[in-house]
Amino acid sequence: MGEGLTDEGRYDQGMAVRREVLSDAHVDRATANQTALSADFQDFITRVAWGDIWSRPGLDRRSRSVAVLSSLIAHGHHEELAMHFRAAIRNGLTIDEIREVILQSAIYSGVPAANTAFRIANEVFGSSD
Repeated sequence: MGEGLTDEGRYDQGMAVRREVLSDAHVDRATANQTALSADFQDFITRVAWGDIWSRPGLDRRSRSVAVLSSLIAHGHHEELAMHFRAAIRNGLTIDEIREVILQSAIYSGVPAANTAFRIANEVFGSSD
């Protein structure tokens, strides 16, 4: 966890976790597209989301991915769903497990939310027809 680390240490830890979860290619694109307007936000998410929260020992990365997918589906944050479907695979979930997360979300977040999540999952993983 980021406890006792300097801001620089939290950033470095966060960047390492961010790269492991999202891939070097994704993080390289995000940093290359960083602007003066978004630089502070990129620093913030690297230090706080990745350096503090994703680095905590209380849940493994598979469990964190399930929580993130469920939350993104529930709140309709579709712009990040594809990225986190790929991250979930990197964190050890299978496509079958991701299907179950989406089905579970249909009960608690609604059929339209799950329908959209399945559409995005099909775009990411391809159709199994």
